Amino acid sequence: MELWFSDYHTEDVKLDIKIEKQLFGADTDFQRIDVFESKEFGRFISCDGTIVFSEKDEFVYDEMIVHVPMAVHPHVRKVLVIGGGDGGVARELTHYDEIEEIDVVETDHVFIDVCRDYFPDNACGLDDPRVTVFNANGLRFLRTKVDEYDLIISDAIDPLGHAAGLFTKEFYGNCFRALKEDGIMVYQHGSPFYDEDEETCRAMHRKASHSFPISRVYQAHIPTCPSGYWLFGFASKKYHPLKDFDAKKWLERGIKTWYYSEHLHKGAFMLPKYVEDMLEEEER
Repeated sequence: MELWFSDYHTEDVKLDIKIEKQLFGADTDFQRIDVFESKEFGRFISCDGTIVFSEKDEFVYDEMIVHVPMAVHPHVRKVLVIGGGDGGVARELTHYDEIEEIDVVETDHVFIDVCRDYFPDNACGLDDPRVTVFNANGLRFLRTKVDEYDLIISDAIDPLGHAAGLFTKEFYGNCFRALKEDGIMVYQHGSPFYDEDEETCRAMHRKASHSFPISRVYQAHIPTCPSGYWLFGFASKKYHPLKDFDAKKWLERGIKTWYYSEHLHKGAFMLPKYVEDMLEEEER
């Protein structure tokens, strides 16, 4: 008998992955978590029926959400990661010797434990001595922070459920206040392709562009994401993602990547026309 996992991208579109076995499944206080083994994508984890990441394509997401801002900001010392309980974002950040502190705020401690058990190549990022993990609500955590971080990475995946507060106008305002005078915020922006996801993309850009003087969007291709096409937001108090991009400095670090490169950095901000139009409408 064949076993298949279905991730519904819309009511009429789904991604089916043939699975070899289920490794974990449980309901937590916040969500349903499942881990599966597949031949094509290796192990993958889903929350409430939606794939969060797989072993085969997680590098795309983690590299793009970390290396883009790190190649722009000239002196990152303290970073806040909201979400990121799998450790993948922290892992990429630990490649930078100049970073002194990395705070990871993950609401669901079970998610962290599951990733430690089943995704050690990601979770190893949480073991770096510069990393402090907080089991807390990201929005509440931010309310007490002022002028503290050089970089904030919002790794929340879903504008619904327990993470809904991380997609509000208050959240972007709190991030602005928690950043230092030249701070950068980067966040996952979702997929704009399907009609039912478009309004979420519009709302995020509207709130970010009205909260930060510099707000841009860039893209990546991630097979397990809806339509295989994903956006990230870059919101900054001072630095422009292209004008202040220092390719030479980034290359001198010698960081090994599979997806991100100094050439891709520039190209990622060259968006399809329908996405450009959507973002420009919200900026107005």
